[in-house]
Amino acid sequence: MPLTIETVTIDCTDGPRLADFWTAALGYEVVATDGDWRLIADPAGRGVKLALDPVPEGKVVKNRVHLDIFPTEPGPDAWAAEVHRLVALGATRYRYLAETPDEAHWILQDPEGNEFCCVLTR
Repeated sequence: MPLTIETVTIDCTDGPRLADFWTAALGYEVVATDGDWRLIADPAGRGVKLALDPVPEGKVVKNRVHLDIFPTEPGPDAWAAEVHRLVALGATRYRYLAETPDEAHWILQDPEGNEFCCVLTR
């Protein structure tokens, strides 16, 4: 029987703070809470849910799994604006990967240092 990914869990030290960042970044909303644990989801029902799971230790090494996000508006101007918006929300530019004819992207970090990619495909 095939399986479906419904939720991706991100370990964090401050679930509410990270929920604020990711709901603003993705246009998601908080759909469940338990103490500092948060579950966020797309109100339109698209995409996977994110669970923000507080753990006692901070992030130490590069993520083994990360999110790739894509701007909904086409074109490099919209893409650049999206990267600036994410930084204004609390993301950090980590590394820019060289552009190819088909793709360009930034590796960013959320407010707790978890890497994610903002990708422009042409």
